Amino acid sequence: MRLETLGFDAWYQERTGGEHPPDCKPARVTAVHRGSYLLHGEHGTSSAELTGKYLYAASSSTDYPTVGDWVMAQFFDGGDFAVIHTLLPRKTLLKRKTPGRMDVQLLAANIDTAFIVQAVDGNAGLNRLERYLVMVNEAGCKPVLLLSKTDLMEQEDVTTLTAELRAAQPELEVRAFSNQSQDGIEHVRALLEPGKTYCLLGSSGVGKSSLLNNLLGEEAIAVGDVRAWDGKGRHTTTSRQLHSLAGGALFIDTPGMRELGNFDVEEGLVSTFDDIYELAEQCRFSDCTHVHEAGCAVLAAVEAGDMDRNHYENYIKLQRESSYYSMSELERRERSRLLGKTYKAIQKSKRKGKGL
Repeated sequence: MRLETLGFDAWYQERTGGEHPPDCKPARVTAVHRGSYLLHGEHGTSSAELTGKYLYAASSSTDYPTVGDWVMAQFFDGGDFAVIHTLLPRKTLLKRKTPGRMDVQLLAANIDTAFIVQAVDGNAGLNRLERYLVMVNEAGCKPVLLLSKTDLMEQEDVTTLTAELRAAQPELEVRAFSNQSQDGIEHVRALLEPGKTYCLLGSSGVGKSSLLNNLLGEEAIAVGDVRAWDGKGRHTTTSRQLHSLAGGALFIDTPGMRELGNFDVEEGLVSTFDDIYELAEQCRFSDCTHVHEAGCAVLAAVEAGDMDRNHYENYIKLQRESSYYSMSELERRERSRLLGKTYKAIQKSKRKGKGL
């Protein structure tokens, strides 16, 4: 298997050095299953585990490989089994707050374009969209909005909804499609390039798995029913996995997300709400919070109707949420660092004791 077909371009080739045995080869993580990994590389498909040294050196969840990562690994048994020694630098990294815990959950790495999928029958909206945009822009991926289930809405209404979302985010590329009628699928397919990696993000039941099946040309992904009373679906996709399309594009399907918490996303906020940050330069005070200060150019624009109030309120909510989560995350990391330091000191003391 040629690594180039998996997206291994010159950027990664220049970064394969590091502390690992000389017989290590690059491979891409295509699936993660509770501490074990599935790799694709020159040896084909291999199951893999991390070395003890890797596990000992890892200090946070972001240090572990995720789907889409490139690693350096040793291969055994004709390539059936591998041991991962190092993680290659990432171009992009999609992550969110772990539901119910103050921790980071990795979604996918080295994504070129993230397709945010929203269903036109009630799921599509500015609030949800901008929350996803913050995450995608922070990761460094190109965002594209895909509006699904257009067969459930009159074309005139689809056009109106598309125009409203484009007006709120003028730089955002938007495509509408239907998995049922196949309308618009060719416009999605036209966005795909060989060797590039894409992912599907969105709530359960919006049609992500059905879209990927349409693009694959086969029923490779399980598809579940959507509840009629609230339009929500079950998590038919329960893990992230890398798929290869006939045209050479690479796709990662992700489980539907009921909770999407963002923290440490300053760049994502700036990219998503660039109009607010640009206008903020005209505020009277440099530390203006844009909430109650006199001479706030952002508040003035909202009151004058020059800025959409929902857009403004989304920014305030996401900015406060990010600050809260980031502060809690810093505290958690500091506690983890101190515990790790204490553990290493104890281990060192034990080794000295045995040597006496």
